[in-house]
Amino acid sequence: MEVQVNGQWREVPDDATVTDVLKAVDAPERGVAVAMNGEVVRRGEWAARAVPAGARLEILTAVQGG
Repeated sequence: MEVQVNGQWREVPDDATVTDVLKAVDAPERGVAVAMNGEVVRRGEWAARAVPAGARLEILTAVQGG
């Protein structure tokens, strides 16, 4: 199935979870926040939260600087 990740369409397995999508796009393991269809998904829900076909995911990475 296809989902949109940070504005780009990606192919993921039909039973993908948020964790699966993060792995597919090589997102870092720490300092990441995820929103799906405009709603923040808590880190504790990533492994169990199914991603529906056509979902829009925004993956945000914390950046430190000054």
